[in-house]
Amino acid sequence: MITIKSEREIALMREAGRIVAETHALLRESLKPGISTLELDTIAEQYIRSKGAVPSFKNYNGFPGSICASINEVVVHGIPSEDIIVQDGDIISFDVGAILDGYHGDAARTVPCGNVDQDALDLIEVTRASLDEGLKFAREGYRLSDIGHAIQAYCESRGYGVVRDYCGHGIGTSMHEDPQIPNYGRPGRGVRLKEGMCLAIEPMITEGTWEVTVQSDGWTVITKDGKRAAHHENTIALTADGPVILTAL
Repeated sequence: MITIKSEREIALMREAGRIVAETHALLRESLKPGISTLELDTIAEQYIRSKGAVPSFKNYNGFPGSICASINEVVVHGIPSEDIIVQDGDIISFDVGAILDGYHGDAARTVPCGNVDQDALDLIEVTRASLDEGLKFAREGYRLSDIGHAIQAYCESRGYGVVRDYCGHGIGTSMHEDPQIPNYGRPGRGVRLKEGMCLAIEPMITEGTWEVTVQSDGWTVITKDGKRAAHHENTIALTADGPVILTAL
């Protein structure tokens, strides 16, 4: 069931989203060659808790980290570890969630570490821009699939793959609510979008095939061809004036 949020609820989600955005800024500032993903996880968790919030991902269905930290060919759900060291030239996707006063904020960013090649920077930028393309259709009156169609058309026209196995979602008092929001598909399908819907839209884009595989830990998702992936996500609210990003500084 898709829930429609009140102005009060959206204001609470904006506060959770602000903490998520601030955590992302801190992670970007802390990222450097030689740091472990567990160190980054600790930095994020301490900051989220210092703001009176709780990391959404900690122990979610058994996930051990407070954030997801996914390097290079890891698409999503990278488990933070003291044994995983970020190297110069890597790109890393941080997925961060926070619960404040019962409401969730959720956002992902892919960040370059050190001297990163232009192809990686282009992948990051196209992934970010594809979310902007999807947001053009995150307005009352459009249908749900219009968002994913716009993301797919933008990325595939530039030669990138669009992951199909994982998608965006509704969000509110639960991190994952209805509806599911694929980043691909034909336009004009699915529910009509309405004011008060809150959505976490998150394109996951690859340099090669859209196909992925899950590693033996049951969490870590990697590209099937070993090429790099990027991930960009924001929590938004649909308003009478269009989409408002709740996970922005």
